[in-house]
Amino acid sequence: MKNFVKMAGGVDTAPLLLAIARQPGLWDRHTERTAPEGSPHADVSDIWLRYNDIKPYKKSGDMSGFNEPHDAIFYPEWYALPQVRPIVFGLMARVEATRLGGIMITKIPAGGRVLPHVDDNWHVHHYNTKLYVVLQSNPKCWNRVEDETVVMAPGDVWYFDNTKEHEVVNEGDIDRITLIVCMRCENK
Repeated sequence: MKNFVKMAGGVDTAPLLLAIARQPGLWDRHTERTAPEGSPHADVSDIWLRYNDIKPYKKSGDMSGFNEPHDAIFYPEWYALPQVRPIVFGLMARVEATRLGGIMITKIPAGGRVLPHVDDNWHVHHYNTKLYVVLQSNPKCWNRVEDETVVMAPGDVWYFDNTKEHEVVNEGDIDRITLIVCMRCENK
């Protein structure tokens, strides 16, 4: 495979999935990524755990600059889901990350998709290692980067370069739930 690197397998996702299921109100508190017209993520629900402090942007009503250089902060959802911490810090150690950036959990419903797109902003380039921890999926959900596709199983951890065209299609009958962890690695 030229576009995907499987980093690990066998991550125990059950404790985090149970914690998420017990707190359905965590989904879609922030829709700035999914709600804009034409968003490739329109079918997706998110739980934001860490990113730029959104409060001043919401207060001003002006989201311009939100994706500009910043020091990420933990959101209240991080504290509501302590089961995510050993996964995140274990991944940081595994890739020898020097900084922790954005963290989110995404859900693509059965029949949903993330449309083809390329990520290109400061956060993507600064936090140059983005890992996907598959919490729940099915054999009919696939990821594509350029001309290559892969089916990611629950408990797998994958890396791919999201500055290349990519998409996710869930043709299965259960939601695809993924933890996304963005980190900076100096030796990339």
